[in-house]
Amino acid sequence: MQRGRQFLKLSVSAIFIFGVFLLCQVSGVQAKQVLQLGAQAPLDTIDISTSTGYGQTGNIYESLFRLGENGKIEPGLAKSSSVSADGKTWTFKLRDAKFSNGDPIRAQDFVYSWQRTLKPETKSPYTNLFSNIQNATAIAKGEMAPDQLGIRAVDEHTLEVTLSTPVAYMKTLMAYPLFAPQDQKVVEKYGKKYATNAKYMVYSGPFKLVNWNGTSEKWQFVKNNQYWDRKKVKLDQVNYTVLENTSTALYLYQEKKLDLTQLDNQQIDNYRDDKAFHRYPYALTNYIKYNFKSVDEQKKALLNNQDFRLAISLAINRKTLNNRLFGSKKNDITGFVPVGLADSPKKVDFAKSQAVPDTVDYNQKLALKHWHEALKSTGQKKVALTLTLNSDDANASYVGQYLKGQLEKVLPGFKLTLKTVPSQVSASRDKKGDYDLLLAGWGADFKDPISFLEIMLPGAASNTGGFDNPEYKAALDRAMNADANDPDKRWADLVTAAQVMNKVQGITPLYQNDTAYLKNPKVKGVVHNTAGAQWSYKTAYIK
Repeated sequence: MQRGRQFLKLSVSAIFIFGVFLLCQVSGVQAKQVLQLGAQAPLDTIDISTSTGYGQTGNIYESLFRLGENGKIEPGLAKSSSVSADGKTWTFKLRDAKFSNGDPIRAQDFVYSWQRTLKPETKSPYTNLFSNIQNATAIAKGEMAPDQLGIRAVDEHTLEVTLSTPVAYMKTLMAYPLFAPQDQKVVEKYGKKYATNAKYMVYSGPFKLVNWNGTSEKWQFVKNNQYWDRKKVKLDQVNYTVLENTSTALYLYQEKKLDLTQLDNQQIDNYRDDKAFHRYPYALTNYIKYNFKSVDEQKKALLNNQDFRLAISLAINRKTLNNRLFGSKKNDITGFVPVGLADSPKKVDFAKSQAVPDTVDYNQKLALKHWHEALKSTGQKKVALTLTLNSDDANASYVGQYLKGQLEKVLPGFKLTLKTVPSQVSASRDKKGDYDLLLAGWGADFKDPISFLEIMLPGAASNTGGFDNPEYKAALDRAMNADANDPDKRWADLVTAAQVMNKVQGITPLYQNDTAYLKNPKVKGVVHNTAGAQWSYKTAYIK
């Protein structure tokens, strides 16, 4: 979510729009293989070059690979792949496949799609994900022509991609719908109408979109009969309806008009022991962002003080936050990278490896010690800061109130003012660095720790607070360059960077999203992943 782009631009609730697929079609008779789902808001766009998320549309677009259960890489439009010894040249052999209109999918369709996304006039929020492809960054900045991108069609069924540095997670990245092909003939045929209506688009995935006009409150995915692996697709249709709240959704679920419904905090306790109860975690960390570049010199001195930031972190009881937000008393947060995102070459969860004692634990005594050290070294007796909150974030109000009460209670002389503003205002202030503290969120685009860690490098669009640590930069530089082709060394570098972030609290992680649902027990084969295209219905069916 934009190493280039600021994930905060989507509130946590907005992120659920793309990754959660809650709800359903409100009326009509359910056919045998019709899945009833829904959304908290309408689709904003179906243009993969300009989209800000692929939670739903990952079912209608397919790239070179797909994500299966537990993030396993599965075949997509590539039937095979190979990589050079230096890790910089990938060759993909494409299978015989077609777009939903019957046009053959060729290597050139990938070339066209990637070049279109990177053109500055496209204004894609995801150009950063192409950064390791030769010349991609310069093309996105308008410094080079799109035809200089490190991708070429060797022939109709052979695609060659040249990287500037090896990418250990290349196959995982290539499972992201952003890298799917686009039919140039269709783009040019519809011009400005392209992707503004379901009929002005063609699809490469197991489903195709119908009955969407750009603002529709209802739409459907129907089986794509041109899809190369259509024999594995059991559902005839997936119905979506925008619903305003979880109470309505729960009622419709109970009336058997919904197959999946998200539960709010009050509902969780009532259904925790229900056989239809499920938890679906997301690789999305919510955290406090610090403005290291504050124009107020007194505030700047404090925000740049490591003891101050450790005091903040250690004063927070994250178990209380989890219990209130998700009905869960566990505390999974061990650092910036969430639990369940990725395992090491030796199958150890990265979140376990990044843990550093006395950094994100709840320890009032130690918090108070760091607090007094911070006040002493900055020469301050009282501290007044403002926390900026996004009003469109369903959790922001409680989180803000909790932080205010808890920090003012544990840290004497601290006054925290809450400033709640609309999402557009919050995003604008974030981009400008117009804040003291800011409640932010980041979710992984793909299952690798770098998806989180690189957003805090100097110059990254999301690093609006100006965090800059030499040890952190050096570790990530090794991971992305010298050690990029050595899985064990690369992993160790990433762990080092994450541990540095914990030790200095360049950001203060608060909680990982963990959402509870009721799912119709008759619905089988739904694939959920913590990152990327989170929900896949390719193998789903109703028993």
